[in-house]
Amino acid sequence: MKRRRQQQGGFTLVEIIVAFTILTLLSAMAVPLARGKVRRDRERELRYALVEMRKAIDKYKDAADRGDFGQVKADTQGYPESLDVLVDGVKLAQGDAKMKFLRRIPRDPFTKSTTWGVRSMEDDPKSPGGGGAGKHVFDVYSKTSEKAPDGTAYAEW
Repeated sequence: MKRRRQQQGGFTLVEIIVAFTILTLLSAMAVPLARGKVRRDRERELRYALVEMRKAIDKYKDAADRGDFGQVKADTQGYPESLDVLVDGVKLAQGDAKMKFLRRIPRDPFTKSTTWGVRSMEDDPKSPGGGGAGKHVFDVYSKTSEKAPDGTAYAEW
């Protein structure tokens, strides 16, 4: 019987507790790193979406200034009336073709929606709820109330 016990292998209770403690500490250190990575990925996606939409707005404005659409509404100053216009396209003055500026409206990674805040030229650049929604789209911003690690609101990006 004594011989049998000496040959049996296994872990002692102390070894199991030490291994479990080390595993717990490593897991506790990994969680903040994972959260930071998720936030950075969302910030990168937000920057990309804002740049993409702002470039599309600028291309629309350039095309309107060149007269590609014919006559533009005076109160829009050559800017699109909504973000949907960038996706749906605008009929060109020459021919039946349409000029499109976006394939789709990007998703806001923080609100998980395709609804963005819009500002017109007359709106204050820092205003959270620009009144430009009924006039024209000069700029876009995220509707999230979250802030970046440096303290700036994502709505101000």
